[in-house]
Amino acid sequence: MRYRRRRLPFKACKKCKMLVDYDVERCPRCSSTSFSDDWEGMVIVVRPQSSSAAEIIEVKDSGRFAIKVR
Repeated sequence: MRYRRRRLPFKACKKCKMLVDYDVERCPRCSSTSFSDDWEGMVIVVRPQSSSAAEIIEVKDSGRFAIKVR
């Protein structure tokens, strides 16, 4: 039996790790066009200036971000 990976609801920008919908062609944060379907973990940053999670993943904007992008 072949294992089929379930499609995730977002793709991740390879440059800034922002998670965007599949129909987005250019990252709204960094304008990159390089995306990956191979990412792990999600952090939703609401207040980046007071978020230790945002500091750890080096994010200074609010939004959805992947923890690890391959």
